Amino acid sequence: MSTPEHLAAPADAIVPDTKDWTWVLERACPDCGLDTPAVAATDVAAMVRANAEGWLTVLAGDEDGLRRRPSPEIWSDLEYACHVRDVFRLFLVRLNLMLDQDGPLFANWDQDETAAAERYWEQRPRVVAGELAEAAEALATAFGAVSGEQWGRTGNRSDGARFTVESFARYLIHDPVHHLFDVTGERV
Repeated sequence: MSTPEHLAAPADAIVPDTKDWTWVLERACPDCGLDTPAVAATDVAAMVRANAEGWLTVLAGDEDGLRRRPSPEIWSDLEYACHVRDVFRLFLVRLNLMLDQDGPLFANWDQDETAAAERYWEQRPRVVAGELAEAAEALATAFGAVSGEQWGRTGNRSDGARFTVESFARYLIHDPVHHLFDVTGERV
């Protein structure tokens, strides 16, 4: 599939996000408005489902519009949706590792490399919508099944960030909420 100039281009135009977003566990996000420290981990399953509904609304839009980037260095709505789908998938894997192993070390994940390798800009919005809904439901179901001492189980990123399942749930929810804000401009 060729990519017209005005539509999303390959990911090499994207400036990699190298920020450490774990700060959202300590204070509200000034951009999207989510007060992550105030989020109850037990509410994350419902929040994932609600967020997925927002993405399904976005993905029901005009296909050319979904592929259009606001500027060459900013992902299109479709690319953001693909990223959120993959975040849901990745966090399910990591949650299961935390529940099944003692203090697992998470494999590195380069979101920009994934976007390029998976050619986010060429994916079909209807397919992405189905995959995103499925990934969100699987993750929400998994978080909904966490109970008791499981919330205290730990996992580690290679950069030294350490999470409990509880902090991991709160950290997770900021990403899709923030990206829905990136696309819609609507704060929580």
